[in-house]
Formats: sequence, C-alpha cells, structure tokens
Amino acid sequence: MRPLLLDTNAAIWITQNSKLADSAVEALDQAADEGVAILVSPIIAWEVGLLVARGRIALPTNPDTWFQQLLDAPNTELAEMPAKVLIASSFLPSLSVRDPADRILVATAREFGLALVTRDRALLDYAEAGHVRAIAC
Repeated sequence: MRPLLLDTNAAIWITQNSKLADSAVEALDQAADEGVAILVSPIIAWEVGLLVARGRIALPTNPDTWFQQLLDAPNTELAEMPAKVLIASSFLPSLSVRDPADRILVATAREFGLALVTRDRALLDYAEAGHVRAIAC
C-alpha cells in the first residue's frame, strides 16, 4: 500500500469525526494496520489558517494547535514540500484547477507516489484521467 496524503477537507473531516466514504475509511484503516504513513502537507496549515481567518470554518482550538494535534495522530507525518514540488505544481499536465493548495497537494502526491485522499471532484477527475492516484473520501 502506498502512503496516503490528506487534502485539506479530508484532514478537517477526520479531526471532526465526520462521515467519510467507505473507500477512504478502508484505506485509512489499512494504512493504520500496516503502519503505512498518512501524510499531511504543510500547505494544509496555511489553508486552514486562511479558512479560520475568513470565518469559513470554526475549530475547537487555534489553527496552530489543531495542526499539531493532526500531526500527533498515530501514523501521521508531515509531508515534504521541497522547492521542486512547488515548481512542479505550476506545470501539472492538463490540470485546470487554479487553487494553489490543491495544485501543491497534487504535485506532492505525484512527486512522492502518494494516494491523495480527497472529495474534490476536479481532483478525482484528474485522478481518473491517470495523472495522480486518489481515493474518494
């Protein structure tokens, strides 16, 4: 099994114990059982910070504490975000998504061979076209 990379919504829903698709629950459970990493990109901290600052979401703690609690979960690790991933996010083949966080998440998944856990329809369509591996959540 490949390591998993959470998108921002998946990370938020997991911390809020929201209902996830069966395929995502199975993948997360399998990762836990096999000791496979569940990765969280630093870009999620940035995006969650913006969502809180703009009043689009409310968290039980401040974004910094929330992000650290996310990283403290079993099998969860901080994903790398090297310059080559940031550059690659500008040159993704056939991706019309303009959201910089989504582009960075896709580039991270492609660079490190990760499966992106997402509910974003555009990213799932991109995966169906064969550009990245994704698991619907």
